[in-house]
Amino acid sequence: MEVSAIGSSQVKIGKTELAYRELGFYNFVKGNPIFSSNRICFDQSTRWKKAGRGLNLKAVQSEAVISENHSNFGRPSQSRRLRLFVGLPLDSVSNCNTVNHARAIAAGLKALKLLGVEGVELPVWWGNVERCHGKYEWSGYLSLAEMVQKHYKECLSLSIDNIPIFNGKTPIQVYHDFCEGFKSSFLPFMGSTITGISMGLGPNAELRFPSHHQPLSSNKVHGVGEFQCYDQNMLSSLKQHAEATGNPYWGLGGPHDAPTYDQSPNSNNFFKDEGSWESPYGDFFLSWYSNQLITHGGSLLSLASSTFAEADVTIYGKIPLMHSWYRTHSHPSELTAGFYNTSNRDGHEAVAEMFARNSCRMILPGMDLSDEHQQHESLSSPELLLAKIKAACRKHGVQVCGQNSSVSSAPAGFEQIKNMLGDNTMDLFTYQRMGADFFSPKHFPSFTEFVRSLNQLGLQSDDLPARKEEASESLHENLELSMHMQAA
Repeated sequence: MEVSAIGSSQVKIGKTELAYRELGFYNFVKGNPIFSSNRICFDQSTRWKKAGRGLNLKAVQSEAVISENHSNFGRPSQSRRLRLFVGLPLDSVSNCNTVNHARAIAAGLKALKLLGVEGVELPVWWGNVERCHGKYEWSGYLSLAEMVQKHYKECLSLSIDNIPIFNGKTPIQVYHDFCEGFKSSFLPFMGSTITGISMGLGPNAELRFPSHHQPLSSNKVHGVGEFQCYDQNMLSSLKQHAEATGNPYWGLGGPHDAPTYDQSPNSNNFFKDEGSWESPYGDFFLSWYSNQLITHGGSLLSLASSTFAEADVTIYGKIPLMHSWYRTHSHPSELTAGFYNTSNRDGHEAVAEMFARNSCRMILPGMDLSDEHQQHESLSSPELLLAKIKAACRKHGVQVCGQNSSVSSAPAGFEQIKNMLGDNTMDLFTYQRMGADFFSPKHFPSFTEFVRSLNQLGLQSDDLPARKEEASESLHENLELSMHMQAA
């Protein structure tokens, strides 16, 4: 199980013929099953583990949470300061519903609080709580929530992810049952301890198709990905849409001239300049493909908004930063992921409008990525893409919250994060994620300086050295335990 990014889960596939289905999207490409890393886990035998991630919990230091009316939606007040969170280990609760690394987590919580970090984020996995169909056991997470509450007195936030169909129920029904189960069990925390719900919308909790079959990283050049339109349901929808528009032959399958997963944009005709993506057929297909994703995301955000309407919580959703090949005209990595965004078409406005329609806030990852540290051959530009998305959110009044890509993964990452936070458009940033790398001598001192540089503690300068020494002492007392956080 990986801990470098939220919602990532190492896929272990044995010799099994079990298929995977993700909330209306079958991940089959031209007959080959493609498994999304954070939906279903297979162990190395043929036994199926129902281990999709469900929720995330965050806790922050005592400070009143001020609700905003719609007129201020998406516009943080001038006096609001940035809140900083850190993600807890992905395996904080075991498959047996007990707390893992309890002493190490307690030490980490103490150190983070002393540094002035306002919150922690806890992933909650569906498979840990639903051992029998329709029956939820929350004891492990309740124990951990109580542990977190001892250190952070006010807010917890949670994140809910996509789970496949069980026992004939539709994905929306399954999700609704899970949300209702969580709401029922954690109702005493709602509005005081629990303040937000982040709805997982796809792979790695992001709103996208699983267009890449391997995790994306910044130290290699990735292919453009592949369109996810070859399962029975997607092909049926495409066929109906083609017939309805008077072009039945366009509904027989996906683009025949598109590259495959690891190929470059110029390896085939579809994504080339003046290629098929600019033709009437290209517009037809890309509009339909993108609309499938937006409809999917809208259904889940609407579900969250309605389920927790009376709970006095904020709803969040996360979108990806598909920045590879962004300096080409076609933006192929975005297109295969489901975003019809090109050099001559703004595809993020429709996404921002969907978030605004459901009164949801948007989580943007990759705040630690800079253009100068990307592989030149990938024609990548995370900074330009982030600016484009943030502009669409401003236009539609959607508040943006930030995340980094992973611990210590980006050169000069902390400086880049501070640059991205400098425009005062965000009130929440979550740093991913606590674990052995996080507390390593190479990383933790840099993180400490980063926290202090945000000037969010509100302390007199005379108080800072003592607090820093106390945090370091708490850390070093339990460093050995912390270094085993990822061993399980």
